[in-house]
Amino acid sequence: MNISAWVWIVTLVAVLAVLAVDLLIVGRRPHEPSMKESGGWVAFYIALALAFGVGIWIFAGGQPAAEFYTGWLTEYSLSVDNLFIFMIIMARFAVPRQLQQKVLLIGIVLALVMRGAFIAAGAALIAQFSWVFYIFGLFLVYTAFSLLKEGQNDEDDFKENVLVRWAKRALPVSSSFGPGTMTVVSETGKRLFTPMLIVMIAIGTTDLLFALDSIPAIFGITKEPYLVFTANVFALMGLRQLFFLLGGLLERLVYLNYGLSAVLAFIGVKLFLEALHTNTIPFINGGHGVHWAPEIPIWLSLLIIIGTLGIATAASLIKSSRDAKKPLAGSNH
Repeated sequence: MNISAWVWIVTLVAVLAVLAVDLLIVGRRPHEPSMKESGGWVAFYIALALAFGVGIWIFAGGQPAAEFYTGWLTEYSLSVDNLFIFMIIMARFAVPRQLQQKVLLIGIVLALVMRGAFIAAGAALIAQFSWVFYIFGLFLVYTAFSLLKEGQNDEDDFKENVLVRWAKRALPVSSSFGPGTMTVVSETGKRLFTPMLIVMIAIGTTDLLFALDSIPAIFGITKEPYLVFTANVFALMGLRQLFFLLGGLLERLVYLNYGLSAVLAFIGVKLFLEALHTNTIPFINGGHGVHWAPEIPIWLSLLIIIGTLGIATAASLIKSSRDAKKPLAGSNH
């Protein structure tokens, strides 16, 4: 794809406009959105992503469109898993429900900024050094193995990092969130930080770790920076509303980590095979491509990712349903 500067500008302006609307909604009326409101927004953002893919199909062809859809689905799935960690952070710091929208929105903005930087760095690395795919591939397989070992998410998955611990110890922090601002003035006239700042540091550093996983994953699907960026944008848009829509359902997705582990491992192997196919490292096959290494087509990648996530979701819901019935069955005896 040959993306002109004006297409990038229009895309960035559109993203900023959507974020501005979100900020206005949250800033004007902090509240816990209803299921109907959340569902409407999530459906709107999903429809927007699907329509964007159709636009790519019309203007650039089926291959880039398929790459966008595959990348978007992968990033969206990883983002859903990330929501569970956000839930743990909210609970750990006792963030009031009416302020959680604001926390999520700021977290999404931070994620967009960090992922944008990672995408630019990743694209520059790939353009200069094709062997970086070996590193990306191995990193994704390692991440998949770590995810498989951890199993289902629980509260131990979030541990306060050095920056969070330092902020809690070194900064004057109030006991109350107040109106949801970063600072408040105490009764003695002293300006204090609210726990909102600590939550933002926790969310921001968590977003950074998420980007380390997700960016190599999507570069395993497409090498076009524009598709990588837009897939990430559409995966993050609507995440705030999805948080409230899913609610307790997140806890029922007990096998989601296993599904995501399989997806990351698949993409890691795919990346490694592509690196072999276009090899330039002297000590591997004399610096020539390993032509027996198969190239996995994007349509097959899409089918494998959809199938894996679909099986993981269905198996999770079946298990959760059976577990919920067990206490009832036991009470009948």
